[in-house]
Amino acid sequence: MTAALAAQFNEAELNAIVSYLAGLKGETPPTGGVEATPAVELGEAPVLTTEEFEQARQIFFDRCAGCHGVLRNGATGPALTPDKTLPKGTLALASIIFNGTPRGMPDWGKQGVLTAEQAELMAKYIQNEPPAPPEMSMEQMRGFWKVLVAPEDRPTEPQHTRNWENFFAVTLRDAGQVAVIDGDTYEVVATVNTGYAVHISRMSATGRYVYTIGRDGKTALIDLWMDPPAVVAEVKTCYDARSVEVSKYNGPEGDFTDRYAIVGCYWPPHFVIVDGLTLEPLKVVSTRSYTYDTQEYHPEPRVASIVASHFSPKWVVNVKETGQIWLVDYTDVQNPAIKMLNAERFLHDGGWDASGRYFLVAANNANKIVVLDVQEEKVAAIVETEKIPHPGRGANWIDPVFGPVWSTSHLGEGALVAIGTDPVNHPEYAWKVVRTIPLPGAGSLFLKTHPNSDWIWVDHTLNPDEEIQRTVCVIAKANPVEPYKCWQVADYGRAVHFEYNMEGNQVWVSVWGRADDPGRTGEIVVYDDKTLEEIARIPNLVTPTGKFNVYNTVKDIY
Repeated sequence: MTAALAAQFNEAELNAIVSYLAGLKGETPPTGGVEATPAVELGEAPVLTTEEFEQARQIFFDRCAGCHGVLRNGATGPALTPDKTLPKGTLALASIIFNGTPRGMPDWGKQGVLTAEQAELMAKYIQNEPPAPPEMSMEQMRGFWKVLVAPEDRPTEPQHTRNWENFFAVTLRDAGQVAVIDGDTYEVVATVNTGYAVHISRMSATGRYVYTIGRDGKTALIDLWMDPPAVVAEVKTCYDARSVEVSKYNGPEGDFTDRYAIVGCYWPPHFVIVDGLTLEPLKVVSTRSYTYDTQEYHPEPRVASIVASHFSPKWVVNVKETGQIWLVDYTDVQNPAIKMLNAERFLHDGGWDASGRYFLVAANNANKIVVLDVQEEKVAAIVETEKIPHPGRGANWIDPVFGPVWSTSHLGEGALVAIGTDPVNHPEYAWKVVRTIPLPGAGSLFLKTHPNSDWIWVDHTLNPDEEIQRTVCVIAKANPVEPYKCWQVADYGRAVHFEYNMEGNQVWVSVWGRADDPGRTGEIVVYDDKTLEEIARIPNLVTPTGKFNVYNTVKDIY
């Protein structure tokens, strides 16, 4: 524990954490999933009123289910079923919830997201049996579906003179909005209502449309040609979601450009194929299945990242808990053919190598990167990494010794690794960790680079130390043995996520503040990528997180 972190705890909190950690001696860290657990003597679960239980259920769904699972069986975070939580007790659990842990558990209290009373409420809640969450039918999905502007009523050309290919779609997390910002002028062109806590924005193959997916399962379609850009359709296909993608294939089997979109859900565990221009729900497919290795039934296999192949009319769908990659053929959406490939648990996020043939996805709690050959439709390799890789889309660059590589940073280790990605010209390095670069600490969520850049940028958003949370580092591609420079981007909040502008000469970094702290809710800091000098600040944004440049997202530049 860092000195800065220890200074934030009182004596009772420190004793509770020490007691909890002492009890872990000799144990294997929990990895979630379906596994046998030894019998323990359990006490009575704390009693909650109906109102308290409902409040805690909603907080858990909004803040906790993404890592621990709706059924609390665990994944990136440990299982939180009563057999795990009751022995720890309310005080220790509340302290962990409020203060976080070095392994990546957010400090919800320190961030101001939860009060001390709410942290205690959540500690009591997770000692009770998980409630059964609701399912969602096609009829319910269609009830949520709205077309606000029909395709035939939309403009046939841009209604403004701005360079819309250099627009940024910026998630304003706690506002439930996306800001469309002009990358040339730094002006907020539009602020549109979307799903709560948008996880990602994906562009249509043409770049005209932005598809956003909120953690509440709501998908919004934004037309960038309108003046100002506006939502033209929306649908809710689940209660918890993380991924959306469009059809991009154009070849001998047909032109499917923007014809369909797919929404990947955490709960219920399924994916839904929708119309690409109206978001009309067309087909729902459950992912409830069996784990790839032990062949055990899992009731909650969540859909993580999804990407579209350019080699065939298929989506690459990563199924988290079962450790499978599904190749979903969308030529016949009512009867989709699905090829299931065994990979590794728990699949999460990832990106393409520079050639666009290989998709590298993190099996984060297994500490591995799975390499999928999309052209051959097979798993090419599984690479061991440091603890809990979290690459976002990763970073492609040329190492001066090892040639083309793809990199990820890690939640559980202060390290950035480079994996060789050129089996043709550098076969001796392909699909191996060829370089491990130390960072100031763990807790990194994202890294980024650009073909025109000399640098690899990396954040430390979930590090428990407040100064490191605000720190970004750059690593020189010419000498990638250690960070070239590290600095704090603000005197508050957390630094998170990077995106380049269309030209690849500026980098945008989010300062993730607090929605209830006027003047410090958040901002974006723009840097000159060549000199690392600050160019501008876009202030007074509400908890900005992910930023997605239209041109770079369409072209898969990272």
